[in-house]
Amino acid sequence: HVRQLYALVSETVRYASVLEKLLDGAALLQAEKKLPPQLAKVLVYDLLFGKGLKCGGRWKALARRHRARLEAELARMKVRHKVSRNEDLLAPEQAVSPAASQVPRYVRVNTLKTCVDDVIDFFKRQGYTYLGKAARVEELKALSGKKFLLDLHLPELLVFPSQTDLHDNLLYTSGHIILQDKASCLPAFLLGPVAGSHVIDACAAPGNKTSHLAAILKNKGQIFAFDVDPKRVATMNTLLTRAGVTGCQLAQQDFLTVDPRDPKYSRVTHILLDPSCSGSGMVTRGPGQEAVPGAERLQALAGFQRRVLSHALSFPALQRLVYSTCSLHQEENEDVVQAVLQEWGSAFRLVTAFPSWPCRGLAAFSGAESCLRASPAETLTHGFFVAVLERCREGAAAPSSLPAVAKENPQPGEGTEPGAAPKKRKKRR
Repeated sequence: HVRQLYALVSETVRYASVLEKLLDGAALLQAEKKLPPQLAKVLVYDLLFGKGLKCGGRWKALARRHRARLEAELARMKVRHKVSRNEDLLAPEQAVSPAASQVPRYVRVNTLKTCVDDVIDFFKRQGYTYLGKAARVEELKALSGKKFLLDLHLPELLVFPSQTDLHDNLLYTSGHIILQDKASCLPAFLLGPVAGSHVIDACAAPGNKTSHLAAILKNKGQIFAFDVDPKRVATMNTLLTRAGVTGCQLAQQDFLTVDPRDPKYSRVTHILLDPSCSGSGMVTRGPGQEAVPGAERLQALAGFQRRVLSHALSFPALQRLVYSTCSLHQEENEDVVQAVLQEWGSAFRLVTAFPSWPCRGLAAFSGAESCLRASPAETLTHGFFVAVLERCREGAAAPSSLPAVAKENPQPGEGTEPGAAPKKRKKRR
């Protein structure tokens, strides 16, 4: 319900100027003086542009009472603007971007509750056609109608056409599937903690990455999830409960105030750090959101990101960390990683994340190609950045000798393809 409400409010914001003109033309607020303007916009959007009024009681009755007047005003607006579609009433910058329209609907199978084969069978019974595993990114772009594929990179990710709405699907409402962009699935996947590990999700809300970590751990081990906002923590608790996550301690706390020397975290070997950022990689940004932050804003964000990344590296048992953002800006990505690696000297190094991934880090420093980037144009995802850092073992090369060599038992994305089946050993005769 939170996701649905967020989508409704986002669309109401996108149509804000159109809705204001409709309210003025139909004189709705003059006729209903006790109706709050913002609520009026939501009601009118749902009535004329959305999927119909979902509310009940007096608000529904009020909206229906004025329906004829509102529909007549909408028709007049279309005539004045010489358009036939509601979407054409929007200003060009408010229309859905080409990037948003080409990003598919990604569905992560929640292996805490089900498996990929069962989910595929469920959708087939609902009339969908399964096309098998994708071989190329172009196949994802070509999806249409009720067809879907298994993603070519991530083994538990299904791909549907971009406009597929699954918010009311039984598998989603019961927590068997998670609606999560492919790029957002990369951090937990590349962190790859083994079952039984102790893991920190430093900036965890709304919880999709946290539930992904729990699935990778098979609910064996311990996750410490932090977020400073009480409302976001409450939302995360609901999501994790629905997903069947256990062994996760939620804390309403700023991660920067967490003491790395606390005995509670003495066994933390993996940290997922997805801090606050400009969000410039999100293709579904609303018109009121800042698309290009100013230099001061970027500088402030980068300063915070450097502090929180350095703080995460100070946990004494830490072995592997994934730093990610949904930002396109070098200041929040490669520059942050470079500064913190220099600060820590030879203690940590970058490892090559997902060698076959097509988009690599910007050439901001030697070894930045070990990082990966994602974009609507090249990977059909939101814009994203991911860096994988590991503690250097005694005698290991310093971070300047990048990329790192593959280990004997590589983590996902290091020296082997993530999700690839391990090679079978030959039996000795």
